[in-house]
Amino acid sequence: MSDSPTSELPSRADLERALAEVVDPETGESLLAGSQIRDLAIDGRRVSLTLALSTHSAPLWDDTCRGLITLLTGRFPALEEVKVDLAVLDRPPQPRGELGVTAKSIIAVGSGKGGVGKSTIAASLALGLAKAGSRVGLLDADVYGPSIPHLLGASGKPEVVQSRIQPIDAAGLKMISIGLLVAPGEAVVWRGPMLHHTLTQFLRDVAWGPLDYLVIDMPPGTGDVALSLSQLVPLTGAVVVCTPQDVALLDAVKAVAMFRKVNIPVLGMVENMSGFVCPDCGKRYDIFGSGGAKRRAAELGISFLGEVPITISIREHGDSGQTAANLTDPAAAPYLEAIVKTLVRNLAAAGPAAAPLPSLKM
Repeated sequence: MSDSPTSELPSRADLERALAEVVDPETGESLLAGSQIRDLAIDGRRVSLTLALSTHSAPLWDDTCRGLITLLTGRFPALEEVKVDLAVLDRPPQPRGELGVTAKSIIAVGSGKGGVGKSTIAASLALGLAKAGSRVGLLDADVYGPSIPHLLGASGKPEVVQSRIQPIDAAGLKMISIGLLVAPGEAVVWRGPMLHHTLTQFLRDVAWGPLDYLVIDMPPGTGDVALSLSQLVPLTGAVVVCTPQDVALLDAVKAVAMFRKVNIPVLGMVENMSGFVCPDCGKRYDIFGSGGAKRRAAELGISFLGEVPITISIREHGDSGQTAANLTDPAAAPYLEAIVKTLVRNLAAAGPAAAPLPSLKM
């Protein structure tokens, strides 16, 4: 069949041939072949169908529906309406690695240095995925500076039920952090073996349940925690957060090198604090510069996921434990939602194959 538009009303066979081109954003396989296009009906110049998609691809549901409608109305201009109903496809995740974490994608969020807003970006990514409809866990592995509980307004020690640590429910996320287990203001002074043991517990003994995404907020730098974590679970990949100026990019490059050294794919780079738009006059000020992360990502051959500007509201939401409000804030939400979509789209393009446990390249 030709791909050119036809003025004739399509038959069911015509529609099925066109729909065979639409792929599942999670697996990359044909939705029609996977029986994910259901209840196809033709009523004169109107077509209706049900599209079954998994919660892992939730951030791309709207784009997939629009793409399907655009395909059919472009291929068959005689159609007056294409109605798509969405159904949730139950595609449970499989345990990943010897620790048995049941998550389809495990994503580490790291940086080469502190002070670049890594934890805010990690929390916002997790919240954005959850807001779209995915099942998300957030593990705060920044044991020396655990800020995730504060950013999410979470408190109280996790319960232990039948030898399993119950994660805290925070803003729709399942979350665990050493910050929930130590007294406020108490410093964590641990050597490498203690850190490794705690991370193992957080991965093995926490009752995460089935997840689409486990987002891990890593400590800054390339020290013990990063190395231990990279060897405990088969990470899907890593996101590197930096600010635009050269001094921050130098450390971000080291973080990219660290992930590559342990064979962890780098899923992309986020430029945080990328310019400030004055709320009074609308003028933009590039306080830390602009575009540095995008240029460096291109040089390193990795994806640029997007930028997040300096906004007073992001700081206020973090300070008040209301980071979830970033996803409804008109000054921040469009940037964060774009980053989430690009990340999920990159995962879909990479395919569903599980990453092997990393090995150190000498």
